[in-house]
Amino acid sequence: MSYSEAPHLTGVLRYTFLQAFVNTTMKKEDCFRIGSVLKTRGLKGELQAYIDFDAPEKLEFDALFLEVNGKLVPYFVESFKMPQKNTAFIYLEDVDHIDKASPLAKKDIYLANKHKPVKNEDDFTLRDLMGFTAIDEDEGELGEIIELQDLPQQLIATVIYKNREVLFPLSEGIITGIDVVKEIVYVDLPEGLLDIYLD
Repeated sequence: MSYSEAPHLTGVLRYTFLQAFVNTTMKKEDCFRIGSVLKTRGLKGELQAYIDFDAPEKLEFDALFLEVNGKLVPYFVESFKMPQKNTAFIYLEDVDHIDKASPLAKKDIYLANKHKPVKNEDDFTLRDLMGFTAIDEDEGELGEIIELQDLPQQLIATVIYKNREVLFPLSEGIITGIDVVKEIVYVDLPEGLLDIYLD
């Protein structure tokens, strides 16, 4: 039974089940980030979040994960509303007071990968390469793209390669291929670029 198949459980049983599920099987690579909790709202445990995931209206979920001290902590969702673009108001089960909600501020929000909407190829953009694995023609696997930065006239990707943060542009001259199904982007980095970060 998966965590999403446990709606009949209530209260402590639901929370215990979800904790046990995550502690035994859930890894960060099994999830995708949709935004961050900004602050509490009111006294009844409501959270205000910034959602930077494209097309959040396509997301369907009854549980989410907050990254706390490097670990994914699970919560069942009572209510998730987006009154305006990028802004969400969230109520979580068992978080019914500001004292319980306050420690959750400034935490990243994740969903299980199975909730990630499948995009049509026609809708795919370079920003969708977030989380893809970059593979260089000469150096092989560089790592997962963990950040994308919009700079004038180009998009910059960040990976962790050999324990170093490496940045490179995502452009027609760099990208040689994209496998949307396997979430791989093939690149041909300029000669000497990696040496700048590894020296």
